[in-house]
Amino acid sequence: MKFTAIAAAAALSVFAFSAEAQQELRVSHQWSEGDVRHKVAQIVADEVAAANVGLDIKIFPSQSLFKAREQYKPLSRGQVDMIVFPLSYAGGLRNAYNLTLMPGLVKNHDHAARLNESPFMEEIEKIMAEDDVMVLVHGYLAGGFAGKEKCITGPDDVQGLQTRAAGKAFEQMLAGAGASIASMSSAEIYNAMQTGVLDAANTSSSSFVSYRIYEQVACFTPAGDYALWFMYQPMLMNKSVFDGLNADQQKALMDASAKAEAFYLEEAKKEDGAARETFAKNGVEIAEMSEEEFNAWRAIAQETAYKAFLEGSPEGQKLLDLALAVE
Repeated sequence: MKFTAIAAAAALSVFAFSAEAQQELRVSHQWSEGDVRHKVAQIVADEVAAANVGLDIKIFPSQSLFKAREQYKPLSRGQVDMIVFPLSYAGGLRNAYNLTLMPGLVKNHDHAARLNESPFMEEIEKIMAEDDVMVLVHGYLAGGFAGKEKCITGPDDVQGLQTRAAGKAFEQMLAGAGASIASMSSAEIYNAMQTGVLDAANTSSSSFVSYRIYEQVACFTPAGDYALWFMYQPMLMNKSVFDGLNADQQKALMDASAKAEAFYLEEAKKEDGAARETFAKNGVEIAEMSEEEFNAWRAIAQETAYKAFLEGSPEGQKLLDLALAVE
């Protein structure tokens, strides 16, 4: 009986130690569980669990912990351990982050991948480190244009059109090209086109499909070899929390993140391809943006969006030059 009691006490002690050793990390994001960005977080969680290093990563989707645009400060303060987050949402806190949603800085997904490994991103990560934030998984998602009556590829195509843009910098560029700007969420594009309020729209590939914009337009310009709309949406972590992990836990997290990043890049390309196929199947004309048209847009962006960015950030010229230097 005595032996049994001792064995039971030992087993209880081991269980208590195991429970204590299993550390939980919390991830916040704004999307549903079917979204690619949730899947990126899930890969990290699953791979870390499989590594059996005493880490349990719990994901809170659909703004269940924090509102979409309000996640950066809680991460910086250690109120949440990780977030999947469009970095430009924190552009009001750090003007440099506005460069991660800037027309003409990214041409295509392979270019985006090179940008993620460049001195430009190193500088962005130094700024994050000042806020006790680090990148786990880099990732950009792309978008295109749709026109109710005509194709939108070059700047001349938007003159006089009532146009919706995804982001302030894109509104500035489109206005510079002669468009009238109608600000609204992606969810409102369909109705605005249906009622004649909107002639053209710029948004992400996934939004074009999920909101069935193909039912309202004559022509679609998907992200291809050249596209204007790229938004940096990484998985971020509180740096102090990461530094507090042991070496095995850190390695498991970085290995998982590398796998998730490769998945993210491939899925981002697939989303663009899926949008192209969906619009084509629904009888919508598919247009392609040429290198010359991309450069024409960039020239307008330099006089509008880039200029506005630099007014808010004298030191921003160095960052802008670093981004533009990536071939």
